[in-house]
Amino acid sequence: MESPIIMFHKPKGLVVTASDERGRRTVYHALPSWVRGRGFVPAGRLDKDTRGLIFLVNDGKISDMLTRPGGLMKTYEVYVRGRVTEDHLEAALSGVITAVGTLRAVKVETAGFAGPKTKLLVWLDEGKNRHIRRMFGAMRDHLRGTPLKVTDLKRVAIGPIKLDVPSGAWRFLTGEEIAALLR
Repeated sequence: MESPIIMFHKPKGLVVTASDERGRRTVYHALPSWVRGRGFVPAGRLDKDTRGLIFLVNDGKISDMLTRPGGLMKTYEVYVRGRVTEDHLEAALSGVITAVGTLRAVKVETAGFAGPKTKLLVWLDEGKNRHIRRMFGAMRDHLRGTPLKVTDLKRVAIGPIKLDVPSGAWRFLTGEEIAALLR
């Protein structure tokens, strides 16, 4: 029996929708045509400039479980232009006021530095539109006085499932992975 969940490593530049009114390329352009024909739809979203793990499902109950707010933890690898300080990390945890409301992370930690950029790991249990980009964009680089800017964003895990296929590739989840995901 075919798995009801597909893991897809979405590259930058694709929109997560069935069709786009502006004619942009969608995730379905990167997947075999049978995926759409068998009723697989995205469970959740990633914006056009974000890459990483997305699930496509053909079961409504599973889709609801995967997308309900406060459900599964999602882990992101984030590169931010500027030095992210302990103050920034504390603000991300307590909540940052943005134009779309207060945004916060469940957990955030510094994973290193790459020249003028800070690498972070960020965990969310609910993602609003451009959540991480807006949250850090509302903070200022203490040295330069400029807004922090997310330069690269990749979802690397949803719940216990870690992204393990290259960009643009996909695979079915195993029965064991689905059981772990739905626990």
